[in-house]
Amino acid sequence: MAGRGETWIARLTPASGRSVDDLLAARLGLDVWERHPDHLVVAATEGQLGEVERRHLAEVERLVTRSQYEARTDDGPGTTSSATSP
Repeated sequence: MAGRGETWIARLTPASGRSVDDLLAARLGLDVWERHPDHLVVAATEGQLGEVERRHLAEVERLVTRSQYEARTDDGPGTTSSATSP
């Protein structure tokens, strides 16, 4: 993934007057995990999230780092994870 820094799982809520479609059209190279009518859940580097914030495209809520998310959900084969998704 392009960009610099730690990869985060984050919720992006479009800025006032913008839509989820506007975020997708911005071509920021975000790894979109979930699309909702009012927000996206993405995996993105700190650099990518900083660019979203710098351009005032969306409110960025950093939920958890990707490594923390993977550690929470990687209980091994044949087990059921108790972790919740962002």
